[in-house]
Amino acid sequence: MQVEYINPFIRSTTNTFDTMLGCPIKRDKLCMADQVNERYEVSGVIGLSGRAQGSVVVLLSHEVAIQAAAAMLMMEPTEFDGLTDDVIDAVGEIANMVAGSAKAELEEYHLSISLPNVVVGHPPDIRFPSEVKPIAVTFTCPWGPMALKVGFTPLPVLA
Repeated sequence: MQVEYINPFIRSTTNTFDTMLGCPIKRDKLCMADQVNERYEVSGVIGLSGRAQGSVVVLLSHEVAIQAAAAMLMMEPTEFDGLTDDVIDAVGEIANMVAGSAKAELEEYHLSISLPNVVVGHPPDIRFPSEVKPIAVTFTCPWGPMALKVGFTPLPVLA
């Protein structure tokens, strides 16, 4: 996967957290996805299809997931007793917003995005197409650790 494809996802993640959740985040390191070994307990996964195929994964620590859900639902984080259905739904919606916004910048691929899936547990068992080498970006976030993994490959255009 070429590095320039990840920029729309980085912008989208930053904008989603800043605008929708009121939490400014900053891009930290960019690396191959298998080099990320921070502990992320909740992952929002969106499949991409069209003239490219692959996935985008928003990885959140337990703390970030709860804080994000609280911000989205206008509740106090202390009102959540762990990773409730509301927290899981919020993580899925965050993944959906990130993928949807990035999709708008990647119009040439005529992408469709799947419904979000949320994977709970560490390490998450999330697999990309075998020909894809996903890229990861970690972010500094006041709420705790979070990252983004993106892996997709453009498909050949058939005449």
